[in-house]
Amino acid sequence: MLGLPDDITALLFDLDGVLTPTAKIHFKAWKQTFDEFLKARDGDSFKEFTQDDYNEYVDGMSRFDGVRSFLKSRDIELPEGADDDDGSGEPTVHGLGNRKNDLVLELIKKDGVKPYPGSLQFVKAAQQAGLARAVVSASANCRPVLRSAGIEDLFDAIIDGKVADEQHLQGKPHPDTYLAGAKALSVDPSVAAVFEDATAGVQAGHDGHFGYVVGVDRVDHAAALKSHGADVVVKDLADLL
Repeated sequence: MLGLPDDITALLFDLDGVLTPTAKIHFKAWKQTFDEFLKARDGDSFKEFTQDDYNEYVDGMSRFDGVRSFLKSRDIELPEGADDDDGSGEPTVHGLGNRKNDLVLELIKKDGVKPYPGSLQFVKAAQQAGLARAVVSASANCRPVLRSAGIEDLFDAIIDGKVADEQHLQGKPHPDTYLAGAKALSVDPSVAAVFEDATAGVQAGHDGHFGYVVGVDRVDHAAALKSHGADVVVKDLADLL
């Protein structure tokens, strides 16, 4: 009924780009943050932050890991900054990450969040089928987004950026957060399915030896999702029903 192997008993969903269209918000915030920084640094010769940059270096990662990853791709080194409270927009890893987070919160407050209709349909079908369900997201804003979308109560567990920090879990592409999700649902990874739109998250599902990895292709990078370990790639979760 759900388009999954028969032995799958638990489902682990990424948030941004899988359950909600907030990946678009994150891209917009990252682009503004990095373009502001690069323009100030490089002037007229600056090279803008693109959708491909987001897909390859940032998507699915915690915001500070995303800053480090993108800057490394441009051969740029910045100090880490004093701590997570480093001023928003300061030319440090924490400063850029905090700037991006401020922009995300502004956009969510301004525009609100709604779930993808197909994802909502799929999660409710999974609930009716008695499958355990968790959200696994790098975002520290995971719960506010779920509440804004009105879907927080559809999940049995939530592993977000705050939980990752508290439990000292490595972010995607490492499998730690997905393994924590399986543990929270009291299941072995071999009977859990991972749903991801980011190559980093698909890699995490593959490397964590999960029973099934579903790539969700919202930005036309199906081949990349497959190459990182997706067992199947769909445009929308409703395609599995």
